[in-house]
Formats: sequence, C-alpha cells, structure tokens
Amino acid sequence: MNSKTAPIQPTSYRLHPLHLALALAFAAVGASAQDVPPTLGAIEIKGQALQGAASAYSSTSFDNEEITEKHISQPQELFRYVPGMNVQNYQLSGVADTIVMRGFGGGGHGGDVGVVLDGIPLNEAMSHADGYVDFNVIVPLEIERFTVYKGPVSALYGNFNRAGLMAVETRKRGEYKEVDASLGSNNTVDLQGALGLKLGDGEYLNLAAQHYRTEGFRAQSDFHRSTLAGRWSKRISADLDVALSARWHESDGDSPGYLTAAQFARDPYGKDPRAMNDGANKHFATLRADVNYALSPDVKLLTFAYTTQQDFTRWFSRPVNATTWRQREETYDRKVYGAGTSLNGRTAMGATPLNWVAGLETFRESTDYLYFDGLDNRMRLGPAINDRTSRLNSVSAFGEIEAPIHALFKPSAGLRWDRFTGDCARNGAETSTEPCGPLARVSHASPKLGVRSDVAPGVRLRASWAEGFALPSTFAKYALGADQLDPNVFRQTEIGAQFKPVQGLVLDVAAYRLTSSDEIRTVAPSVYENYGATRRTGVEASALWAAHRDVDLALTYGSAHSRVTENGNAALVGKQVAGVPRYMATVSATWRPMAEWSATATWRRVGAYAVNADNSVGYGGYATVDLNVAYKTASRYEVYAAVANVGDNAYATSASVIGGTQVFAPGAPRTVKIGAKLQF
Repeated sequence: MNSKTAPIQPTSYRLHPLHLALALAFAAVGASAQDVPPTLGAIEIKGQALQGAASAYSSTSFDNEEITEKHISQPQELFRYVPGMNVQNYQLSGVADTIVMRGFGGGGHGGDVGVVLDGIPLNEAMSHADGYVDFNVIVPLEIERFTVYKGPVSALYGNFNRAGLMAVETRKRGEYKEVDASLGSNNTVDLQGALGLKLGDGEYLNLAAQHYRTEGFRAQSDFHRSTLAGRWSKRISADLDVALSARWHESDGDSPGYLTAAQFARDPYGKDPRAMNDGANKHFATLRADVNYALSPDVKLLTFAYTTQQDFTRWFSRPVNATTWRQREETYDRKVYGAGTSLNGRTAMGATPLNWVAGLETFRESTDYLYFDGLDNRMRLGPAINDRTSRLNSVSAFGEIEAPIHALFKPSAGLRWDRFTGDCARNGAETSTEPCGPLARVSHASPKLGVRSDVAPGVRLRASWAEGFALPSTFAKYALGADQLDPNVFRQTEIGAQFKPVQGLVLDVAAYRLTSSDEIRTVAPSVYENYGATRRTGVEASALWAAHRDVDLALTYGSAHSRVTENGNAALVGKQVAGVPRYMATVSATWRPMAEWSATATWRRVGAYAVNADNSVGYGGYATVDLNVAYKTASRYEVYAAVANVGDNAYATSASVIGGTQVFAPGAPRTVKIGAKLQF
C-alpha cells in the first residue's frame, strides 16, 4: 500500500474556463523542446504522465501484487486499509454499499465519491441515487492499480467527486495465467481467473472473469453474480495503438431486509416477518474503443469512445411508520454514450521539465425510471409513482500541469470546466408531483493548486487547495424553480507530510478542512434556493513498519469532524453530518516464521456516528478481528485460509432511520474461507 497524493478537479468562475483549461497544457506544447525529460512510453490512461503531481495531494494506491495477496471478492474490501475510509454495507443483495470518506457519508450509494475504470466514469447519473456505483462489475484479479484520491483534487474528472475519486486501472499487457478459487461459510464460492496472451508483435489479449455465489448468513440471502471482461490491443505502427474492450455483468439475489433495534438485540441474524421477498437483479454491458497516437516522443494523443447498456431492478421492504412496512420496486434502464480525447505530454520550459495533460470529453446518459410502492410480494397493486426518462448531457474540458522546478518547490495546477444540459419526460401516467422538465444549462469551472517539497532526505511536505461541485440532486435539477441555482460548491485545503525516519518505516499524516456552500434546499414544491453549508475537518495517518525481518506492522487511522454550519432548519446548525463515524482505524501485523508461511492478524475499529440529521439517534460503532494464514511456494501456487470476525461479535455494518424507525443491517458472524491461487 502506497500512501502518497493526487491530481485536480471542477469549480465556478465567471471567466471563460474552457480557454484556461486548455491553455495550461498547450502552453507546454509550445515550450522549448531542449532538455526534454524521458519519453512517455506506454501511456494509455489520461494523466499517467502526472504521477509526480499526485504526491501534492493525499492518496493511497494498491498495485496488482498487493491486491491479489489479499484474496478479496470485492474491490471495496480494500478501503479498510485507506486512512479515513469506511464501507457501510446495507446487506441488500446486488445493492451498492455506502462509502464514507473525508467526512461525507454518501459515496457509492450516492454521489459523494467519483469512480472511474480506465478513465471512464462508473457513476450513474440517475440510478437509485445520483452518482450510484456498483463495484461488482470489476474483477479483483484484473486490477493493475487501484488509487484513492482524497477530496475534489482531480481535474481529470468532474461531478460526484467532492469527497474524492477512485481510479481503477486494469491489466492491459503482459503474459500470465492466474486462478484464485475459494470456498467459505454459508456455501460461498468465489472463482476468479485472469489471462494475458501475447498474440503477436505488439498484439495482446487480456481476459478476466469472476463467478461468486453464496447462500448468505441470514434466511433469504442467496446471491450470485458473474462478470467477464476482455481487452484486445494491437500496435499498428511505432506511433499508433488501437484497442477494443468489453465487459459483461449479471447478478441476481434475495435480501432479508433490515432489522429493528429490538429484533437486532434479540436475534441479529433473523428476519423481520414484514419484509417480503426483497432482492435485486442486474444486467450490465459496456463496449469501448481506444486509438492512441504518438504525435512525438513527448506528446501522445489518447482518444476513446464507449457505450454502456444496463438494466437494474430492486425490491425493498422498509418501515413507513412505527407499525407498517411496505415493499417498493425501482427499475433503472440506462444507456450511455461517451467519447473523449486528451493530449498527454512531457516537455521542458528552459531547464524546468513540465508534465501535463489537456482534454475534452462528452457523454449522453438516459435513464428510464419506474417506481412502484405498496407491492404485495413483488406484485404491483397500484399505478406507477414515477414512469419517466431523464437525460443528462455533459461537455467537459480539463487541463493539468506539473512543474518540478526545484526539490524544494514542485508546484502543480489544474482546471476543469463542465457544462450540463438535459431534460425529463414522462412516459406514462404517474402519481408523482416531483418536477420533470428541461434541465437549465449549468456550467462550472473548478481550479486545483498543489505543491510538494522535499525538504530533507526522507521528508516530503505537501499542501493543496482544490474546489469541486455538485448538481442539484435527483429530479430537483429538472425543476423550473431550479433554473437560477448555482452548483453546490466544495473547497478543500490540506497539508500533509511523509517521513521515512529509519530504514523500513514510512509515516504519512495529513490534516484537511473541506467546506461546502450554496447547498440546495426546497422552499416550496418545485421552488428551490441555495441555502446551506457544512464544514468537515479531520486528520488521517498511516504507518508501515518492517519491525523485524519476520514481522511487518501497518496502521491506518482517520478522524472526521463534520458539522452543519448553515441550514434552513436552525435546529440542525452545529449538528454532526449523519452517517460519518468519528474515527476509523485498522491495525495489522504479519508474521513470516518461514519463507513460505505467513500469518496476519487485523483489528478494525469503526467509531460512533449520528444516524439521523438531528442527531437524536446514534450508533456506537464496532470492532472486529480477522486472521489469515497463507503458504506460498516458489513454484507459483498459494493456499490460504481466513477467519473473519474471530470473536463472533454481533454488529451492524450500517444503521439508519427509515419511516421514523431505527433499523440495522447486521454484519456477518464468524466466517471461514479457504482457497488457492495458481499462476501457470
């Protein structure tokens, strides 16, 4: 795990941002070609030349070896090893988890966190919640690098990025044959495979697949999913590379639903009799084409186009008051078409090397949305509450540049401009009074600034300031009363330091302040205004220590102090932002008694948090201990065993208030997994 730092993202200025975004990089194109740094090499993802600039912002990276050694079934299992991150699992089959980061509690299941796969956004504009992300479409074994950037610091990506960005890069070349297969408690099976073939000179085929199924640790929690991903690439000439990628995913499962506080105390693995035959199913497919052309040894043009087709339906029972539960059905059929191009370069201005990127991107996303409530075991009893199609169109320009002028002064800067248009249309009769009309054109520009300084051997300091934004949520953006709204703006200031005081010890610490302004509230039906603000502060730290030749220790810690500073309801001012634990910590120790054997113990603690907006309901958090043992030989095979929640603690992976009732999603009891990883 590498703790370092990141690039830059969007904001709202009244100058013409499109010109500025491009000027950052095109100025570098015209710079002197003398004393040019090394050539770009195999850059295939925009911004890869800016690896140095990343260290001006807090980030955590995992490479393929680190990921495969953890034998994870889902990418979000990595987040416990990232300072200040937590996953709040709803335990609803096929439904995305909520991700907590930088004092925000709505990532993944909402729009607080951006996620990109090889540079293409995975966030869904209107699927269940703005910015919804399903990590299940990614096979862990296919990941080359997974990087988490903290805060709205990346200029390469726009909306859904206020708490941070997760950039997933897949394996694109190489020759390998790998299988990771495991069996676990509750008849859980996880089969993963990855294949890299060299078909000819400069021609590669990379494939990955996963099939996962489980009966779950509660009644009515069967779930299965399958994913297949492939990429063919070929070097046509010394300057031209082309690639075709495809991905297919399907999942289907049942959900036992939430438990009330009384039920959770009595039987944390039971099922409320009022929860019906809940569950979800999904089909997802995407196709992408890339054309990469080297304009010179130091300038590369990357161009891509893609389409995604998806259908997703979920059934969900929940309390609507103290005595009554109802089942609802939500269906989202999505179609996305996108394209983009970027110039990536390494040039020099005098004696100063410059690494830069500039680009343009666009997408058109439409979502057919069906919503029914009051079902009887998935049988519709009444008319649709919503039956409509929403469309969101985006055009973006971005630029970012790094100039390592001196060891003591390595600045970077970026700017992103986004423009959004769209509309909403009713497809049939519906009972909803939510707005559904044209989306007033919204444009926003976001600057990013950072600097790093190597003040002494083993001591690196960093500081950054960045701005991000959010559109009005859900159907508020399609209201006539929202046409004068400004985007919700987020500004982050961070300072950090990395120390290597002795051989084998790496310490990293960062402090941040992240404020939001112009939050959007409803004044009357279809009438909105910018009024509301929050302040998020915290400290994040990590430590990696080779304490002994046979013992490695690791620590990640993050605190979050999130407060409402302005709200239409004066009683909420000063309250905690709901769903954000006060702190999160992970401590692990790995012992290698012999060259082939290793054993790891991991302690995870999630602190208390407010469950609702007025903080009248809270959850005290939890702690778990996991154990892992592995035997790995030089002949490239490994067998492993893992015990999760060794103490068999009863705890909740998420707590909510729905319909005035506190409900819990129970975490798994003690579970066991055994498996083998083979490399051919």
